[in-house]
Amino acid sequence: QVQLVESGGGLVQAGGSLRLSCTASRLTFSNYNIGWFRQAPGKEREFVAAISWSGGETIYADSVKGRFTMSRDNAKNTVFLQMNSLKPEETAVYYCAARSKYRSGSYSNADDYAVWGQGTQVTVSS
Repeated sequence: QVQLVESGGGLVQAGGSLRLSCTASRLTFSNYNIGWFRQAPGKEREFVAAISWSGGETIYADSVKGRFTMSRDNAKNTVFLQMNSLKPEETAVYYCAARSKYRSGSYSNADDYAVWGQGTQVTVSS
C-alpha cells in the first residue's frame, strides 16, 4: 500500500522553527510532485507549499513566502518543509500529499493529490 508518513511536528514558541519531513513508501517517488497543506480546527484545509518531482520548482502560499522552504531528496523518498518565524495562527495539522507529475493544473489544488499522509500536529504558542 502506498504510504506517506509525516514527522517533525511539535510545540514551538512564536518566532521559532520546525522542520517537517514526509517519507514515501511503495511509491515511485520521482514520478510525483509533493505538496504540503495544513488544516486548523474549524478552518478549511489550505495550501502551504509544493515541490516538483525533480525539485527544480517550488511554490509557496503568499503567507509563508520567505519563511518556509521546501526541498526533497529523491534518493531517500523524502521531502522536507523548513518552517521559520512561526506564528501562533499557523497552529494546524500539516499534511503532505503526492500528485502525479503528469497531472496539469495548479499545485495548490488539493483535489489533484491522490495520496495523503496522516498529518503531523504543529502548535505555535504565543
